[in-house]
Amino acid sequence: MSVRITDQPFDPGLLSNAFLAGDNGAGAAVTFTGIVRSTPERPITALILECYPELAENEIAAIVERAKSRFALTAASVLHRHGRLLPGEPIMQVMTLAPHRQAAFEGAQYLMDYLKTDAPFWKQEETPAGRQWVEAKAADDAARDRWLSAR
Repeated sequence: MSVRITDQPFDPGLLSNAFLAGDNGAGAAVTFTGIVRSTPERPITALILECYPELAENEIAAIVERAKSRFALTAASVLHRHGRLLPGEPIMQVMTLAPHRQAAFEGAQYLMDYLKTDAPFWKQEETPAGRQWVEAKAADDAARDRWLSAR
């Protein structure tokens, strides 16, 4: 398991290749890379993520441990950035390895759903009109909560 919180850009391909190099006998790998987006309907010039890196790392490590146990993952890794990020930049990457594809997919989805709601990051969008805090979304809570009744 690895969890890394950084303010530095990263190369998703290099991370994925390094993760796969220690395959641990897995039969399936899933990689998800989140990207800062700006749309014509909601243009942003930057996304600012604030956190206490040590706290974020500890909280995310606990989420990863739960995912590894629940889905029998052979490995899991999360890298999450903080600071000022521009549209198009990778913001985070989740990678899972498991004996079978369903466990690898479900483990990655579980991690994403919990990271979206429970990881201690505070987000601001920088727009042409100024900065505004990003509010939590009910849909994200619902995605996370479905895991409470599953299995």
